[in-house]
Amino acid sequence: MGQLFSDTSKNEDNGDLVSSATKYFMKIKAETKIISQETIRLIELHLKKGNIQGANSVIINALKNIDKAPINIAVTGESGGGKSSFINALRGVEPEDQGAAEEGVTETTMMRTPYKHPKIKSLTLWDLPGIGTMNFPPKDYLEKVQIQEYDFFVIVSASRLTKLELDLAKAIIFMKKNYYFVRTKVDIDLQNEKESKPRTFDREKTLQQIRSYCVNTFSQNSMDAPHIFLISNRHLSDYDFPVLMDTLIKDLPVQKRHNLMLSLPNITEAAIDRKHKSMQQYIWMEAFKAGILATVPVVGIIRDDVEKLKVKLNHYRVLFGVDDESVEFMAKDSQMPVEQLRKILKSPYLLETKEEETLGELFLKYLEKFASANGGLLATGLYFRKTFYLEFLFLDTVTEDAKVLLRETYSKV
Repeated sequence: MGQLFSDTSKNEDNGDLVSSATKYFMKIKAETKIISQETIRLIELHLKKGNIQGANSVIINALKNIDKAPINIAVTGESGGGKSSFINALRGVEPEDQGAAEEGVTETTMMRTPYKHPKIKSLTLWDLPGIGTMNFPPKDYLEKVQIQEYDFFVIVSASRLTKLELDLAKAIIFMKKNYYFVRTKVDIDLQNEKESKPRTFDREKTLQQIRSYCVNTFSQNSMDAPHIFLISNRHLSDYDFPVLMDTLIKDLPVQKRHNLMLSLPNITEAAIDRKHKSMQQYIWMEAFKAGILATVPVVGIIRDDVEKLKVKLNHYRVLFGVDDESVEFMAKDSQMPVEQLRKILKSPYLLETKEEETLGELFLKYLEKFASANGGLLATGLYFRKTFYLEFLFLDTVTEDAKVLLRETYSKV
């Protein structure tokens, strides 16, 4: 398997390592980076000095922060505005699933309710009691629901903005917190408009009227309009839900972006690609930490590696929604035979071999493909443990599986 960096202060390839790291990080757009620019500069500084242990330490801490950084999203608004269904949509659960936020009921709770994401344990969505159910001013309301704990607020409404919601927005601004306004159930508004004006109905014009009303309401109350997103909790790929996700990711602190990206439902191929790019960054960081400055020895993959790789592959399948449980759910939801979906997947069979030679051949085959696609980085002399190349293979395969499932089931819904 090779060994970790050793006497790096005398290693002539340090310049290549710095060059490789710099080239890789330069290719990533600022709004999608999961490692801060300050951390990147610190890694490069250690590498230039030949201090590989120092660089590894920075990377280990950065990865630990990414894994454990809590994300707390507060969802509030008047009762009946679609808070619960919005929370369920963000968590990728159906109303009847165990642990789902209860939809379509009159709000009586006076306490905030946490909902953990089923796959990303560091992400919690908080269902806050409607401000109209609590008999005190917005500022006191925010203190009651512990405003400082949240990364941002989402005010959800399905109709006209109320004075209480506007006052709440003002209080959130006063307390220097970010908030976003989500107008739900626009699909119902469009359907109603189409039924009432079948000859003159204009979908885009109706959506613009809804958006303009929201903007004008804020303006009439001497407020700058926040980001406004028109969505349907039942049809996430339509309207502004994908734009909302992009905005939330961009506005979060860098170390929190990764887990939020992984939490998003596979509603579009762009969302799946976003997950892929984030996981790719994470794997690269792990590989920088454990890399070797030598060509990869062409030897068999040892049994311990195989077991670890199985765990990694299963983890990626779960994150990308192509594991057995997710496929069964998709089959049921789209009313398709589960075997029909399983047979179009490739990731479940990547490690279906007990022969080390076969797995070794898989490694060599992908290494050639990987080197061809990433020659700029490999040509500088930066190489990783063999298992990391296979992790990239896993990532590419589960990504393609997720896209194939989306295409196959989307047309059936």
